[in-house]
Amino acid sequence: MSLKEVRDYTTMKKITTFLSLAALLVVMKGQSQIAVTTNQPIADYVNNHLLGLGVTASNITFTGNPAQIGYFDGSAAGFGFLDGTVLSSGGVTNLTPGNFGTDAFTTTTNADLVTVAQSVTTNPASGNINQARDVAILEFDFVPQSDLVSFNFIFGSDEYEMFINTQYNDAFGFFVSGPGITGPFSSPAGFPGGSQNLALVPGTNLPITISTIYPAGAINGAPGGLNPQYYVDNSGGSSVALYGYTVPINISFPVICGETYHFKFAIGDMQDQSLSTAVFLEAGSFTSPPINLSLENASGSGGNDIIEACTDASFLFTRSLCQSLTDLSINFTLTGTATSGTDYTIPQTSPLFMAAGEDTLVMDLTTFADGLPEGTESITVTIDYVDQYGNPQTSTGTFFLSDIQPLVLNPVDQTLKCNNDSTLVVVQASGGSGTYTFDWEDSPSITSSANVFVGQNGVYYFPVTMTDACLGTITDSVMVTMDQTLTIDSMLTYPASACTPDGAVSGYASGFTGLQQYHWEGPNTGGPSQINASVMQNLSPGWYVFTVSDNVCSVTDSVLLTSAPGPIADMTLNDVSGCNPLTVTFTNNSQNATTFEWYFDNGNNVTVNDLSSQTQTFTSSADEIVLIAINGPCRDTAFSSVLIVECGCTDPQATNYNPNAQQNDGSCIFPEPSVIVPNIFTPNGDKNNDIFKLTTVNATEVEIMINNRWGSNVYTGTGLDASWDGKIDGVLAPDGVYFVQYTVRGVMGDEITGQGFLQLIR
Repeated sequence: MSLKEVRDYTTMKKITTFLSLAALLVVMKGQSQIAVTTNQPIADYVNNHLLGLGVTASNITFTGNPAQIGYFDGSAAGFGFLDGTVLSSGGVTNLTPGNFGTDAFTTTTNADLVTVAQSVTTNPASGNINQARDVAILEFDFVPQSDLVSFNFIFGSDEYEMFINTQYNDAFGFFVSGPGITGPFSSPAGFPGGSQNLALVPGTNLPITISTIYPAGAINGAPGGLNPQYYVDNSGGSSVALYGYTVPINISFPVICGETYHFKFAIGDMQDQSLSTAVFLEAGSFTSPPINLSLENASGSGGNDIIEACTDASFLFTRSLCQSLTDLSINFTLTGTATSGTDYTIPQTSPLFMAAGEDTLVMDLTTFADGLPEGTESITVTIDYVDQYGNPQTSTGTFFLSDIQPLVLNPVDQTLKCNNDSTLVVVQASGGSGTYTFDWEDSPSITSSANVFVGQNGVYYFPVTMTDACLGTITDSVMVTMDQTLTIDSMLTYPASACTPDGAVSGYASGFTGLQQYHWEGPNTGGPSQINASVMQNLSPGWYVFTVSDNVCSVTDSVLLTSAPGPIADMTLNDVSGCNPLTVTFTNNSQNATTFEWYFDNGNNVTVNDLSSQTQTFTSSADEIVLIAINGPCRDTAFSSVLIVECGCTDPQATNYNPNAQQNDGSCIFPEPSVIVPNIFTPNGDKNNDIFKLTTVNATEVEIMINNRWGSNVYTGTGLDASWDGKIDGVLAPDGVYFVQYTVRGVMGDEITGQGFLQLIR
């Protein structure tokens, strides 16, 4: 059977059921059910049964069958609204029990409603919706007199709950357009920005349909339902002929006061013309009040409540910016069960005056303590005024005056069977203003509860002082008795062998109440090793957590499991580099090992069972010398290397200097100096033996001193090129014998000294 066939069958079954119960429903009619009337002027549905304070409407039109709009009276039904205007995709009179919404009306489709239905993304069948039927549209222009407009409505449908999340997802919308508003939906001429749909599930962007508000377990719906807090099951109800509907929902939206806006209420069936869907608009709820009356309660108790003789309060009259452009006179009267002058007083007299530019007016209220147990009394303020547009306006506010009660502070004592470190203690307060602050001696909390620490068994008192806004302070203490019997007596560890997971832990506890439970886990909380027992074996080193539990408590502690130390490999070398061949001694500094494997990277490998040193000769570099220290399954490794370098004479002054040598091997041979001293000197200008000069080999420094026969110095020179030209102070020296002394130094500082005679001949 197709879904449509199921739908038709269900529809016919519903009709048959209603007809078979007709007699019963006739009896019920008029008892706790709504009453619906139609055929009123369309403007009456807006002006008389929808609009409230601060809104004027014009250009009121209705599109659809006149049977689709009406006035409902729910005062005897407990339906949620006393009365108002109702629109339906069927005949609105069929909404009274005893009828069934099967009307079909000839109307064209509406693109905005189709778009709304298609936008319900939670409905898997939304893509199958392409037409709206039985469309009813109520629309009008309106001018708000404040910066906020609000109204209340209830949505209901006979599509509940069979057709949730199907293409028969009837839709409705509240489309608003005007200054400051832009949106994707259509709007009439004069409102070029389009319109927005305000009929959304509170706090979401989901349009309200049977597929966005429904209970858990509904047919075709998710098990958890969707926004079920707004749903009312009416399958057995007698107030209205709908299978389900929503709780009253408020819609509020900002506007620019004094400007003209357009509003459109639209509703229709999707894809078919069976089973009605309706929306109820509360009478007088479409408001934009020029003056808002509220109570500012200094006691802080909130709402409209005032505590007698505790704190004063103020009535606040607030108006929006556009209303504050003119002077305003406000008349007020006071009624209610509380007596002015006895229970309270208001110093201001009527009328009150708000000058242009003022948006707030305060009317002070002072209460008295008359000592009489009067219970809760009411104060009703009724105001009337003429707004800036010349419209008479009336508004009321009711506030409640309660007797002040003595302060009472009741500590909630408790007995703890388990130490959870932080314990919540609570006091219960009443009386006074209802506005309290708390000061706990053992906690920074300033509320009626505090977290405190109870460390061990015993009786503890936690003082608290409560301060009331009116009656001062009161002090008491919460008594906490710690009577924990469960305790961990001891935990034992059995260290693991080196590199072997053979350790164990065990724990012992006492003081159980009821069932005993043990649990080990580790290393650390949530570790891979876990067991529900008092002993855990085959463990690696680390912290292990022990938990014992019984019927009332759970205690946790931890213990460190150690292991025997593993081997540490370590060696030192007396030489790490040298000439070929190089003999190296290796010293074994390892710890916690019994066997040692040496790999010298020179072709020699040795295994020993002690720390004896090893000596090896290397003719080439060894890049990876390895020492492995072994103890059972444990191993540790140390690495070293030996570098063989080219050796030779590295001194460039030596006769056997080797420029490729990296290390001096002491083989350098240095040259010795030698000298030849001429004994005849002929400086006669023939360019043959014209100067006197020593002939040297391997000399680095030469010193010469020449004296005449009388011992007078005629020449002194230094340097390898030192020479005498046979002149004394620029004058030719006379022939004769001269005495020569010299010193010649070699590369290594060797000196040759000598003296002789020189024969000068011209």
